[in-house]
Amino acid sequence: MSRAKTKAEQHAATRAALLREARRVFTATGYADAATEDIVRRAAVTRGALYYHFRDKRALFEAVVDDVARGIADRIDAASMPAKDAFDALLRGTHAFLDACLEPPARRIYLIDAPAALGWHRWREIDGRHAMRTLRAGVEAMLAEQPDPALSPEIMTYLLSGALNEAVLWINEAKDEKAARREIDRTLPLLFERLFARTRAR
Repeated sequence: MSRAKTKAEQHAATRAALLREARRVFTATGYADAATEDIVRRAAVTRGALYYHFRDKRALFEAVVDDVARGIADRIDAASMPAKDAFDALLRGTHAFLDACLEPPARRIYLIDAPAALGWHRWREIDGRHAMRTLRAGVEAMLAEQPDPALSPEIMTYLLSGALNEAVLWINEAKDEKAARREIDRTLPLLFERLFARTRAR
């Protein structure tokens, strides 16, 4: 016979269920139209359980955004690990970022609804802990291999972050998403080579 769950384990399971179902609802309906009643019903918990873990719908959404952001960063880290050098790591990580952000949860929750619902500054704080952290590491590694005193790692990170976020939105709005993605994939290595004054071996 399995042992009874401790209170801490029960709380963790309830929180996980709320986050899982909230992600599904926020993805399907968007933040504005999402109903906490629907999330509670899907998670099979009480409204009291919801408010025990999260102050309100916005707090629940922020936790989901942070969870999505962490997942994106984990995919970037995993994709970058087998890279042969800093350029390869940056390119692999960028492709992983695009792959993750073009999936419905990240696309709707992270890039579209989060800046509006949480405010730009709060969204940037969350992004800074996750996707931007990985991008900054990639930029710093590139500049360590290809030193250029004229390039600031901080400025390069913000410039590339903005460009990559816009790339995702551009692909998302394209009539032919696959063709748009191919164009981005073709252009990215050229952009990185020119930004970092690097010529890859052909």
